[in-house]
Amino acid sequence: MIQIQLNLPMEQIAEFCQKWQVIEFALFGSVLRDDFRPDSDIDVMVKFHPDAHPKFSTLDQMETELKTIFHRDVDLITRQGIESSRNYLRRHAILSSAQVIYATGSAISA
Repeated sequence: MIQIQLNLPMEQIAEFCQKWQVIEFALFGSVLRDDFRPDSDIDVMVKFHPDAHPKFSTLDQMETELKTIFHRDVDLITRQGIESSRNYLRRHAILSSAQVIYATGSAISA
């Protein structure tokens, strides 16, 4: 298992996921590596429930809420978006390294 470099507010993450119909919440990038620093942002990938139809403004609101939860900058992407990306290298790097910390109804302790 990859070591996450910060304490995660799992209760807030679970509430966030329920509010926004997120069925999978994953971290990727420097938060999972040794080069994570106090000024690093957090890279988050979410997968929505099939009945959810988020708009761009929804993603912006979600990112703002995550910044408040984590007390640092956040980059938010959707799993659907990265899976359909034509950039194979980026897609592979993210999908192969992402660590799911919340899946529908079950928080994964970190």
